[in-house]
Amino acid sequence: MSRRFSKAGDYYCSICKDIFKDPVVLTCSHNFCKDCLKRRWSRTVMNLCPLCKKISHKDPPRNWALKNLCDSVTLNLSMEEKAPAGSEDLCSLHSEKLKLFCLDHQQPVCVVCRDSRAHTNHRFSPIDEAAEDYKKELRQQLKSTQDQIKHCIKVQFNWDQTAQHIKAQTQTTESQIREKFKRLQYFLTKEEEARVSALRREEEQKIGMMRIKILTLSRQIESLSDTIKSTEQVLQSERITFLKNYQAALEKVKQRPPVEDSQLGPGALIDVAKHLGNLTYNIWNKMKEVVSYSPVILDPNTAGSNLFVFDDLKHVLFVEQQSPLPQNPERFERHPMVLGSKGFNSGTHSWDVEVRSDKSWAVGVIRESASKNKGNLTGYWELQYCDGVYKVSSPPDADEFLFMQEQLQRIRVTLNWEKGTLSFFDLGTNTHLYTFYQAFTERVFPYINTINTKQLSILPKKVMVQFEM
Repeated sequence: MSRRFSKAGDYYCSICKDIFKDPVVLTCSHNFCKDCLKRRWSRTVMNLCPLCKKISHKDPPRNWALKNLCDSVTLNLSMEEKAPAGSEDLCSLHSEKLKLFCLDHQQPVCVVCRDSRAHTNHRFSPIDEAAEDYKKELRQQLKSTQDQIKHCIKVQFNWDQTAQHIKAQTQTTESQIREKFKRLQYFLTKEEEARVSALRREEEQKIGMMRIKILTLSRQIESLSDTIKSTEQVLQSERITFLKNYQAALEKVKQRPPVEDSQLGPGALIDVAKHLGNLTYNIWNKMKEVVSYSPVILDPNTAGSNLFVFDDLKHVLFVEQQSPLPQNPERFERHPMVLGSKGFNSGTHSWDVEVRSDKSWAVGVIRESASKNKGNLTGYWELQYCDGVYKVSSPPDADEFLFMQEQLQRIRVTLNWEKGTLSFFDLGTNTHLYTFYQAFTERVFPYINTINTKQLSILPKKVMVQFEM
């Protein structure tokens, strides 16, 4: 017969209503007996959780912590059932019933023991009261242990989620890396083909010119050879014949065509310097057209649970619901915020943010030591938009309102850490909006805070090249 409980507990299966036997945990964190779940799933098409109906893995892992706890509970219940009702042991010294409990020696005693020298001035309690008091204390300790196991189960589930999230991050990041290298490889391949084609065209053009020169020279050689042959024939003739033909032969020799200039003009050879000179630099310089540089890269590991950070790590927007994210110390659990991946504790830094307003957003910097999961944040300096109103905020100082003629679209944030200034500019009108003056004493991180359903974006910077003189 199954053992039922009078109230909901954590040790019984919701299918068989008995203490868990070989429990398994689903991805939704619900637990069931392995055999009960197997029988339930054998009658369905999809592997759904019997409680919340979420799809789960075909072979869910065993919950060893819960199994050990249930085995302990089953063993305790079994021992209680085997113990004879109302059994009372006898004192080994006096063969009297053990009706008292010595609080000093922490052992059951009989009434004779109570009056013996061994228990002079000791404190005693009826055996039933002592048992009840110590049972109560043991139950409290057991409750603490049970709570600890519950906590361990939750931590284990969160770590399972974290492991799965790490795998998903690895796959997505690897895909992005390969895609970016494919683009670079495609660019380099096209550049290689274009430059080799230019070399081949120059080769074809200059070899064609040489062929024309060689052909012309060949014809001249042939003409000169004919003149030499005919002249030699005149020279070998008899004197009378020679004298008759001498004048004509002499004129033919004198009228021979001029020989092609044997000196090549400039630019006859391949312009190797043009093709190889600063080749890698020229390719890199042209590559700037297909690559971009962002001074701030968003860190998705810090993003609040309702923020969606795009794969390029430059755009973010607020979503009502998305897949659960693992708990990690970098993440803002209570605030819709995402940090830049790199903090600043020296130098001057500038980044541009494109904003499209529909609800509220804020951009600025926050101290590294600021607590991410407290109700009220401090240690930040920001420009904020909320309900059509712009203001600057830095608790505990009072907010200051900014009066704008038009909505901001592009904002430049400039931080000078040493001078202790944080300035905001409207790039649309090229005007200064506000400057915080603050002596920074630790690293600060750029951030975006938003409940906008329209994305906010970190704009790329134009890459410039400067030569050392």
